Amino acid sequence: MHLPEVADARRRTTTTLLAAQVLGSLGIGAAPSVGVLLAESVAGSETWAGIARAATTVGAALLALPLASLAARHGRARSLALGWSLAAAGAGLLVLAAVTVSVPLLVLGMLGMGGGAATQLRARFAATDLAEPDRRARSLALVVWVGTLGAVAGPNLGVPGAPVEAWAGLPPLAGAFAIGGVLLAVTAVVVRVGLRPDPLLLAQRHVAAAAVGPRLAPGRAGLSEALGLVRASPPARLALLSLVLAHVSMVSVMTMTPVHLSHQGGTITFIGLTISLHVLGMFAFAPVVGAAADRYGQVPVIIAGQGVLAAAAVVGATGAGSPTVVAVALTLLGLGWSVVTVPASALLSESVPAPARPLVQGLGDTAMNAAAALGAIASGPLMALLGFPMLAALAGLVVVPVLWQLLRRRVAVTG
Repeated sequence: MHLPEVADARRRTTTTLLAAQVLGSLGIGAAPSVGVLLAESVAGSETWAGIARAATTVGAALLALPLASLAARHGRARSLALGWSLAAAGAGLLVLAAVTVSVPLLVLGMLGMGGGAATQLRARFAATDLAEPDRRARSLALVVWVGTLGAVAGPNLGVPGAPVEAWAGLPPLAGAFAIGGVLLAVTAVVVRVGLRPDPLLLAQRHVAAAAVGPRLAPGRAGLSEALGLVRASPPARLALLSLVLAHVSMVSVMTMTPVHLSHQGGTITFIGLTISLHVLGMFAFAPVVGAAADRYGQVPVIIAGQGVLAAAAVVGATGAGSPTVVAVALTLLGLGWSVVTVPASALLSESVPAPARPLVQGLGDTAMNAAAALGAIASGPLMALLGFPMLAALAGLVVVPVLWQLLRRRVAVTG
């Protein structure tokens, strides 16, 4: 697609997505750190802290397919704006939960924040709608990478949140979500106004005549066909498995790390810094990962990611008694997630016909977040029963099924 109309829309889309990712990732960034501490404070137990944090992942899983269906019908702008709006509402509910010490409001608020998590994932695919085929991984990675600024600062919103709490008379930890709610509302406006023309609808118009394969209908029939397309393609199966297991590993350990560090005497500043380093690992090297995937193929980079995930598990399991070592392990875990997720996302999209991609992408995000929600829910009881070292070690086992499928199916190493 080299038409001037497409080139102009590509530039506008990229600029809008970059701005939205910074603001949105900053807005939802408090959930993994301040949110877990708020959950433990309101609910009063490690198990509830894990469950409340898991509500974010559950929300992302529940919303991924509806947002994908909305995008397939009406374009990316409406879908992304709705997701960020739900996250803004969730942040508001978390402020109310802190004020009223209400567990139901806490869980509802975290579910709403899941809308932001789902939307942040969806945005990476929006970057590929108008991208040239040989630059898809890099375009996707750029949107992932630019969220670094907001995502690294987001876990530390508790610091500027303190004066907001003093000024507004809010309880501790509520200020971070008051700031986040405003940022998320602004993000919704940015994408709704900025994504004109809509990149997905424009791409569909220009490739409709040349597209091979079915255009999936939103809804159950479309989901069933999407599953069939993934099952029929060994590369798509590998991509989906890799995405799901890397996300499970990352979410399960990240969920309970703030609680583990808090029990070791870590301050909210150190906990926020640790989560920021983790997020830095997730996003900062994404352009390098995307360039490597475009040059060497997605599958070799996915294999490299398994090695990084395994290294993170070893460091976390053997050094759980040292807060500094735990921070290193969590940074490696974020990096491993990135080295798997960027190429696997591109591989999943490329392995199915173009008209089928929106719902297949939604299927991938739903599977990622549904599996990760189970991991996040289980992580609290597992840590209470077995301890943080065993939780880290179990998270490293995710590499086994991926490597087994590679050996068993012999997916082309060139990607």
